[in-house]
Amino acid sequence: MHFADPWAFLLLAAVLADALRDRRPRQWVALPIVELPKTRRARWARLPAWLRTAALTLVVVALARPRVEGEVRETKMRGRNVMLALDISSSMKARDLGDASRIDLAKRVLGDFVSRRPNDFLGLVVFAGRAFTQAPLTTDDAVVLDLLRRADIGLLPDGTAIGTALAMAELHLEDLPRGSGVIVLLTDGGNNTGTPDPLTAASIARALGIRVYAVGVSSNKISRNEIPASMGEAPSSLTTFEERLLQRIATTSGGRYYRATDNATLEHVIAEIDRLERTELTLREVLSYRELFWAPLGLSLLLFGIAAILRSTVLRGVP
Repeated sequence: MHFADPWAFLLLAAVLADALRDRRPRQWVALPIVELPKTRRARWARLPAWLRTAALTLVVVALARPRVEGEVRETKMRGRNVMLALDISSSMKARDLGDASRIDLAKRVLGDFVSRRPNDFLGLVVFAGRAFTQAPLTTDDAVVLDLLRRADIGLLPDGTAIGTALAMAELHLEDLPRGSGVIVLLTDGGNNTGTPDPLTAASIARALGIRVYAVGVSSNKISRNEIPASMGEAPSSLTTFEERLLQRIATTSGGRYYRATDNATLEHVIAEIDRLERTELTLREVLSYRELFWAPLGLSLLLFGIAAILRSTVLRGVP
C-alpha cells in the first residue's frame, strides 16, 4: 500500500493544534460548595473530544488517498546500457581484414550489433586525436545506426586518444545503476594522445561498475597492396605493447580483450560480446490502482457520529 497524495499529512498539524486547544484548562467561577468525588460519567467526559481527534486524523488519512496495486503487467525483456567507442583515426583506412577497410568493417559489424539489441540503451563515441559523442544513450537504434554510418575518418584531428574516449563514454554511464554499463572499444592502435591515460580511465570504469570490452582491430602483418593510395606509409599492426595495454584496460575494468585479425573473427568477437552482455530484465508496469480512502473516511464518520450521540445523551453537559 502507498499514498497517492502524501502531502495531505501536513494537515495533521492542524489536527494536533485542535486537540491541544481542546485540552486547555477552562476558567471556572469558584463557588462555596463541597467538592464531590468524580463519577464514572465525569471521568469519561473527554471521550467525545478524543473521538473527534481520531476522526479528524482518519479524514487526513483519507485525503492522502491510500491505495494498493490493481492490475499489474510484467514484461520480460533483455537490456543493457552500452556505449560504443569507435576509432576513426587515419590508420583505420587499412584493408588488411578483407575487401573493405578496417573502419567500414567495424561500422558494419557494430551496425549488426546495434540491430540485435532493440531493448538496450545504446550510444556512440568516436575518437582519433580527440573524442566526440556522436550519439548519447538512446533506445532509438535507428538514430544510432544513422550516426554510426556518418562516422568517418577526418572528422577529428588524427591520433589515438583511447583514454579520452573511455572517459567520455563513462560520463554517459556514471549515473546509471552499478553493473548495468558496458563500453565496447574498437581500435587499431595504442594510445598516443589525450587525457586521462587509458589505465586511469579503466580504473574509473571499475569504480563505477562499468566493464570495458576492448577489441584490437588489425591483422598480424600488412602488405603493401593493403595500403590505400591516399596514405603515405603503411599503418602498423598492433604491437605486443599495444595489445598488453588493451588487455590491461579490459581486465582492470572486469571486461575482456579480443584480437580481430580478419573479418570473420571481428564478427565472432562482437557476437560473443553480444551474448555475454544479454541480461534478462523484468519490466513491471502498474495499469490500475484500488483506492482505499473509503475505509478511513467511513470510520471517521462513525466516530463523529458516536461523539455527537455521547454529547447529546449520557455525556451531555450542563448548559
